[in-house]
Amino acid sequence: MAQRKHLDDFLHDRIIGRLECGRTQLEVSEELGIAQSVIYRLWKRFQDDGNVSRCYSTGHPRVTTQNEDRYLAVTAKRKRRSTASDLSRQLSSATGTTVSRQTVYRRLGHIGLYARMPVRCVPLTATHCRLQLIWSREHALWTPQQWSCVVFSDESRFSLQSDSRRTLIWRAPGTRYHQENTIERHRYGGAGWLVLGGIILGSRTDLHVRSLTMTCHIYRDVILEQHVRLFRGAMCAEFLLCPHRTNILDEGLQSEDITRMDWPAYSPDLNPIEHVWDMLGRQIAARQPPPTCLPELRRSLLDEWCNIPQDQIDNLILSRPRRCKACIASSGRRTPY
Repeated sequence: MAQRKHLDDFLHDRIIGRLECGRTQLEVSEELGIAQSVIYRLWKRFQDDGNVSRCYSTGHPRVTTQNEDRYLAVTAKRKRRSTASDLSRQLSSATGTTVSRQTVYRRLGHIGLYARMPVRCVPLTATHCRLQLIWSREHALWTPQQWSCVVFSDESRFSLQSDSRRTLIWRAPGTRYHQENTIERHRYGGAGWLVLGGIILGSRTDLHVRSLTMTCHIYRDVILEQHVRLFRGAMCAEFLLCPHRTNILDEGLQSEDITRMDWPAYSPDLNPIEHVWDMLGRQIAARQPPPTCLPELRRSLLDEWCNIPQDQIDNLILSRPRRCKACIASSGRRTPY
């Protein structure tokens, strides 16, 4: 359907002038390329009131006042998990004004508040923030050459079922990582595989997929002796669970002339391999058809691990200085990384 266009005043005058000179509506329509029905309505309006200018409508009057708009904004900021329907009911209860959900969306959008999903992150205590801040200050000035000697190893769990919960909050642009806009949760397991791997500038280890719990003996035999020892003289940054950090592993690292890097707990923003796991998870989720059983998931994990571009891994490792500066700027709390 063609889009309607309004005639300007100059064209109005041309049409009326031709009609007053005795031209027929059909002749004017063909000459100017305007529908005859438009010519008819314009001529009739001119004969009725002598005016051919377009009348502009002021539209429907605004339902809410400025005070009611301010009430919606304050309520949304205080109760960030309220839905648009909840805010509409609260406004009706407080002021007697009834508005639709769409009106609530528009009013909040005018002041920069939009419904967005909160960031899911691990709980942080004051001690966690203090240790992350100290660590970031110590490593903020490290050079790429120093980071190239660090092996980042970690374990993660991939399951067939992902967390599909959807919770919206009201927030302004640029406030995604503010404390009031986050939801803290611990990791959830479920049916899946436990994977373990390591990355270093320019290389990576094989991905090890296991169905049983990773113990210090398994880690030593599978990862340390088969892969980490290849990086003799490097520094190893491990993000494993505390039970894995035993004397057995310490002795194994010392025997291979590998230094363990102290790493603050609950610091995924500083951990480059966390982003590698995220890339791996996205690639698994993008597979068509998706894996439907554990054997398929295992094969997908091994295939997609090899498909991760090495330059993306290198960029993550070389982003350490920026991450440290961001952590310092946030006083050890969460960062956009």
